[in-house]
Amino acid sequence: MAGNKSYTIVEYFGGDDGYRCGYCKNEKGNFSHGMWSHTMTVQDYQDLIDRGWRRSGKYVYKPIMNKTCCPQYTIRCHALKFQPSKSHKKILKKISKFISKEELPKGQEDGEPMDSVCEEAGPREPSLVCHPEVKCTDIADIQKEIAECPTITEVQKEAADAAPTSSETPRNDVASLPDGRTAPAAPKPGMGVDPNRPPCRKAKDLRKERRLQKEQMRQNADGVPSIVTPTSPTPTQINQPKTLEDFIDESLADNASHCLEVRLVRSNPPCPQFKASFDASYQVYKLYQMAIHKDPPDKPSESQFRRFLCDSPLEAESSPDGPEMGYGSFHQQYWVDGRIVAVGVIDILPTCVSSVYLYYHPEFASLSLGSYSALREISFTRQLQKQSPKLCYYYLGFYIHSCPKMRYKGQYRPSDLLCPETYIWVPIERCIPQLDNTRYARLCQDPDAGDARVLTDVGRAMVLYRRTVMPYVAYSRKRKGSSDETEVQQYAGLVGQDCAERILLYRA
Repeated sequence: MAGNKSYTIVEYFGGDDGYRCGYCKNEKGNFSHGMWSHTMTVQDYQDLIDRGWRRSGKYVYKPIMNKTCCPQYTIRCHALKFQPSKSHKKILKKISKFISKEELPKGQEDGEPMDSVCEEAGPREPSLVCHPEVKCTDIADIQKEIAECPTITEVQKEAADAAPTSSETPRNDVASLPDGRTAPAAPKPGMGVDPNRPPCRKAKDLRKERRLQKEQMRQNADGVPSIVTPTSPTPTQINQPKTLEDFIDESLADNASHCLEVRLVRSNPPCPQFKASFDASYQVYKLYQMAIHKDPPDKPSESQFRRFLCDSPLEAESSPDGPEMGYGSFHQQYWVDGRIVAVGVIDILPTCVSSVYLYYHPEFASLSLGSYSALREISFTRQLQKQSPKLCYYYLGFYIHSCPKMRYKGQYRPSDLLCPETYIWVPIERCIPQLDNTRYARLCQDPDAGDARVLTDVGRAMVLYRRTVMPYVAYSRKRKGSSDETEVQQYAGLVGQDCAERILLYRA
C-alpha cells in the first residue's frame, strides 16, 4: 500500500484499572486494554479492528469483554447489500422536508445516541504515555534503520419498501365511468415518437443530472474530491427497487429552500480545507458537548477536540487499486447554507469505512443526524467500492446490546458481530438470542473454532528498543532475561500473529 515505507509504533498498557463507563455511568466498570500509537499503517489498524480494537484519537483500546460492565462487540454492515428500512426512509423524508420546505421537526429525537467512550477509553493526557525517546522527528530515522534491518524482511501485509414503477400498457377497450359516460378509447396505433428527436426523460432524472453537474463543478473549483455521485438510471434500472442512493438523491431537491452539501476533508495530515474550517467545526463540537453530553463550557476545550477527533495515528496512504482520495483519517462535513451543522469522523481503510464519531449543532438535533450520517457513510462506502473492490464494509464501531439505547446500530443490515474469542464474524440475527440471555457471549457456536491468528512464539514479536528494531527473542537476550515477558505475551495475544510480527512494540 505504501511500499513498506511506513511502520506502526505502539506502547502497550495493561487493563487492570477500571474507567468510567460512558453508557451505564459506572465509575469503575469500564475495563479495556490500551496502547498509545505514535504512528500506524492503515493495514495494521484494519487488522486490529478485526480483533476488537478501536481508536480514540491516537489511543487504541480493546474492551475486556468478559470483565467490562457493558461488553462492546465490533459491528460491520455489508454496505453493498444494505437496503434502507422504513425508519431509514422516514429519516430521509424528514431531511427532505427540512431542505425543501424549511420544516424543522419539533423536539429532540431520541434513540440514536452517539458513542460516548471518546474520553473515557483510557489515559486522559498523551504526555503521560509519550516518552521523549520516541518523537515525531525521530520516526524518519527509525524507519531508515528499519529498512536496513534484516529481521523484518518477513513482514507481509494481508493485505425497500417502495414498489418498482412500471408504465401501464394502453388498453383498447372502452371503460365505463360511474355516471354512465364512457371513457374515450385509446388512440389507434401510429408512427410513435419522432425518431429524429431524443427520447423523453423524466423531470426527476433531469434534476439529478443537473445537480450532479453542479456538485462536480463545485468540487472541481474547491479541489476537493466529490463524494456524491448519483447517476441517471439506465433502462435496466428503471424497474428495479429504489436504492439507498435513490432515496438520498430524492431528499435533495433542486428548488429547495436550503442547500445541503457534504464535503470530505483529510484531517491527518490536515488539508487546507480542514484547516480553513477548523474553528467552525470546533464551535459545533463545543455546542454539541454542552447540549448533548451536558459538559460545562470550559470542558470541551480546543485541545480535547484536537486530541480525540482530529489527531490520528493513521498515515496517509494510497494504492493503485485504492480509492481516489487515498486511505487514512477524514472528516465528512455537512454544510447547510454555507455553515457546518454536523461532522462525521471516519477512517478509510483497505476493506472498510470505519465510523469514529459524529457531532452536530444542537439546533438540528431533531433531524436524526446520527442515523442520516450513517446512511450517507454507507452510500459513500458503496461509491468507494467501485474504485476499490475489496472496500465493501461499513464499520459502525461497537454494538452494545446491554444498553438498549445503543442497539440502533443493529438496524443497519445485513450486519455481523465479531466473536470475542474466535474473531470470526457472525450474522447479528444469530447473536441476538444469546445476548438477550447474557451480556457476554462467545458468539461463534462452533466448539472447535479458535483464534486462527494466535501468536504461538512470543520471540517473533517485533520490538523497538534503543532505536533498534529486533525480535523479542533478541531483546530478551539484551535485557538478560527481561521481566516483561508476561506483558509482551499478553500484548502479542491481543494483537494477533500478523500484527505482532510487524508492529514495533516500544520498550523503554
